[in-house]
Amino acid sequence: MDRTVIAYVIYLVVSIALTVWVARTLSRNGRVFLADVLHGDEKLADAVNHLLVVGFYLVNLGFVALYLSGDDTIEDARGVFEALSTKLGVVLLVLGVMHLGNVYVLNRIRRRGLLEREQVPPVRPQGRVAATPGA
Repeated sequence: MDRTVIAYVIYLVVSIALTVWVARTLSRNGRVFLADVLHGDEKLADAVNHLLVVGFYLVNLGFVALYLSGDDTIEDARGVFEALSTKLGVVLLVLGVMHLGNVYVLNRIRRRGLLEREQVPPVRPQGRVAATPGA
Protein backbone atom coordinates (compact mmCIF):
# COMPACT_ATOMS: atom_id res chain seq x y z
CA MET A 1 0.00 0.00 0.00
CA ASP A 2 1.21 3.49 -0.85
CA ARG A 3 2.55 5.53 2.09
CA THR A 4 0.43 8.50 1.07
CA VAL A 5 -2.72 6.40 1.36
CA ILE A 6 -1.58 5.13 4.77
CA ALA A 7 -1.06 8.72 5.92
CA TYR A 8 -4.55 9.65 4.64
CA VAL A 9 -6.18 6.76 6.49
CA ILE A 10 -4.39 7.58 9.76
CA TYR A 11 -5.26 11.27 9.34
CA LEU A 12 -8.94 10.52 8.77
CA VAL A 13 -9.24 8.08 11.68
CA VAL A 14 -7.52 10.39 14.17
CA SER A 15 -9.27 13.55 12.94
CA ILE A 16 -12.73 11.99 13.02
CA ALA A 17 -12.11 10.48 16.47
CA LEU A 18 -10.95 13.86 17.82
CA THR A 19 -13.95 15.63 16.29
CA VAL A 20 -16.38 13.14 17.84
CA TRP A 21 -14.69 13.40 21.25
CA VAL A 22 -14.77 17.22 21.28
CA ALA A 23 -18.39 17.30 20.05
CA ARG A 24 -19.52 14.89 22.78
CA THR A 25 -17.68 16.90 25.43
CA LEU A 26 -19.29 20.12 24.20
CA SER A 27 -22.70 18.47 24.06
CA ARG A 28 -22.53 17.02 27.55
CA ASN A 29 -21.22 20.14 29.26
CA GLY A 30 -22.91 22.73 27.05
CA ARG A 31 -26.32 21.33 27.93
CA VAL A 32 -25.91 22.61 31.50
CA PHE A 33 -25.32 26.15 30.24
CA LEU A 34 -28.26 25.96 27.85
CA ALA A 35 -30.63 24.66 30.52
CA ASP A 36 -29.60 27.55 32.77
CA VAL A 37 -30.04 30.14 30.03
CA LEU A 38 -33.38 28.73 28.94
CA HIS A 39 -34.73 28.89 32.50
CA GLY A 40 -34.80 25.13 33.01
CA ASP A 41 -36.60 24.26 29.76
CA GLU A 42 -34.87 20.90 29.32
CA LYS A 43 -36.59 20.03 26.05
CA LEU A 44 -35.56 23.28 24.38
CA ALA A 45 -32.04 23.00 25.83
CA ASP A 46 -31.69 19.52 24.33
CA ALA A 47 -32.94 20.70 20.94
CA VAL A 48 -30.59 23.70 20.81
CA ASN A 49 -27.71 21.55 22.04
CA HIS A 50 -28.35 18.99 19.31
CA LEU A 51 -28.42 21.70 16.63
CA LEU A 52 -25.12 23.11 17.88
CA VAL A 53 -23.50 19.66 17.81
CA VAL A 54 -24.71 19.00 14.26
CA GLY A 55 -23.26 22.35 13.14
CA PHE A 56 -19.99 21.54 14.90
CA TYR A 57 -19.79 18.18 13.09
CA LEU A 58 -20.56 19.71 9.71
CA VAL A 59 -17.95 22.46 10.00
CA ASN A 60 -15.17 20.29 11.40
CA LEU A 61 -15.70 17.21 9.25
CA GLY A 62 -16.01 19.46 6.21
CA PHE A 63 -12.67 21.02 7.08
CA VAL A 64 -11.09 17.59 7.65
CA ALA A 65 -12.30 16.46 4.23
CA LEU A 66 -11.09 19.61 2.47
CA TYR A 67 -7.70 19.44 4.17
CA LEU A 68 -7.19 15.77 3.29
CA SER A 69 -5.48 16.17 -0.05
CA GLY A 70 -1.82 16.90 -0.19
CA ASP A 71 0.48 18.06 -2.96
CA ASP A 72 3.49 15.94 -2.11
CA THR A 73 4.00 12.23 -2.50
CA ILE A 74 5.25 10.65 0.71
CA GLU A 75 8.49 8.78 0.10
CA ASP A 76 9.37 7.26 3.49
CA ALA A 77 8.23 6.78 7.10
CA ARG A 78 9.60 10.18 8.06
CA GLY A 79 7.43 11.81 5.43
CA VAL A 80 4.37 10.05 6.87
CA PHE A 81 5.06 11.51 10.30
CA GLU A 82 5.77 14.96 8.94
CA ALA A 83 2.60 15.02 6.86
CA LEU A 84 0.51 13.70 9.76
CA SER A 85 1.96 16.16 12.25
CA THR A 86 1.17 19.09 9.99
CA LYS A 87 -2.33 17.96 9.09
CA LEU A 88 -3.30 16.85 12.60
CA GLY A 89 -1.80 20.00 14.11
CA VAL A 90 -3.97 22.19 11.91
CA VAL A 91 -7.05 20.06 12.66
CA LEU A 92 -6.35 20.33 16.40
CA LEU A 93 -6.03 24.10 16.12
CA VAL A 94 -9.31 24.34 14.22
CA LEU A 95 -11.03 22.09 16.79
CA GLY A 96 -9.62 24.26 19.57
CA VAL A 97 -10.84 27.46 17.96
CA MET A 98 -14.28 25.94 17.37
CA HIS A 99 -14.39 24.73 20.97
CA LEU A 100 -13.43 28.14 22.35
CA GLY A 101 -15.94 29.78 20.04
CA ASN A 102 -18.72 27.52 21.31
CA VAL A 103 -17.78 28.14 24.94
CA TYR A 104 -17.67 31.88 24.31
CA VAL A 105 -21.10 31.92 22.67
CA LEU A 106 -22.64 29.76 25.41
CA ASN A 107 -21.14 31.99 28.09
CA ARG A 108 -22.48 35.15 26.36
CA ILE A 109 -25.94 33.60 26.15
CA ARG A 110 -25.74 32.60 29.82
CA ARG A 111 -24.65 36.09 30.90
CA ARG A 112 -27.50 37.67 28.96
CA GLY A 113 -29.94 35.34 30.71
CA LEU A 114 -28.51 36.23 34.12
CA LEU A 115 -28.83 39.96 33.36
CA GLU A 116 -32.45 39.48 32.30
CA ARG A 117 -33.21 37.69 35.57
CA GLU A 118 -31.62 40.48 37.61
CA GLN A 119 -33.86 43.09 36.02
CA VAL A 120 -37.04 41.43 37.25
CA PRO A 121 -37.88 42.71 40.73
CA PRO A 122 -37.97 39.95 43.36
CA VAL A 123 -41.24 41.30 44.80
CA ARG A 124 -44.04 42.76 42.77
CA PRO A 125 -44.61 46.47 43.45
CA GLN A 126 -47.55 46.95 45.82
CA GLY A 127 -48.28 50.60 45.31
CA ARG A 128 -46.87 54.06 44.85
CA VAL A 129 -45.46 56.42 47.36
CA ALA A 130 -46.58 60.02 46.92
CA ALA A 131 -43.78 62.52 46.64
CA THR A 132 -43.69 64.99 49.52
CA PRO A 133 -43.58 68.65 48.47
CA GLY A 134 -40.39 70.44 49.29
CA ALA A 135 -38.33 67.29 49.59
